[in-house]
Amino acid sequence: MDQFALMTEKMSEHDLIEACRDGDREAFGVIFSRHQKRVFSVAIGFFGGNRQTAEDVTQQVFLKLYTSITNFRGDAKLETWLYRITINTCLDEQRKKKRMAYIPDFLGLGSADANKTHEEKLIMRETSDEVRRALIEIKPKFRLPIVLKYSEGLSYQEMAEVLGCSEGTIASRLNRGHKMLAKKLESLKIDF
Repeated sequence: MDQFALMTEKMSEHDLIEACRDGDREAFGVIFSRHQKRVFSVAIGFFGGNRQTAEDVTQQVFLKLYTSITNFRGDAKLETWLYRITINTCLDEQRKKKRMAYIPDFLGLGSADANKTHEEKLIMRETSDEVRRALIEIKPKFRLPIVLKYSEGLSYQEMAEVLGCSEGTIASRLNRGHKMLAKKLESLKIDF
């Protein structure tokens, strides 16, 4: 087992952060390897499967983390802080490109199931596209809880920490987001 793999297994998050603060690049590499998939998952979810944008955002997030890790106070878990950085970076990227972001197919629509006929797959794809279009029309404050819940599987408490609001606000935003989505998708007869 190489030194990097050994370091990955043994160091706590707190120790890794302290090592990063001391300029240890290998420690930052461990943080990157532990959290890269989560960051990428949120970014690809926010931008509707656009891998290039998700990869760019992921790089930006870890660059921001690298340059600001000394500011991490430890009030929340590193994972929560990273979600905040990721969401803010996604919103910044969306504003920068002056276009609406796409949401991925995390509702399970449009998956290519080998047992489905070509016609069934086409219908699922069309349904998935309609869901995406409806989701991108929802304001980010209602869209982000939906992404974090269905794409990342976060609890209400975790979403509240990440988005910096109360669990009641999260519940309200999810409820409103679901209603907005249901209204936009009335023709599809999809229940949320």
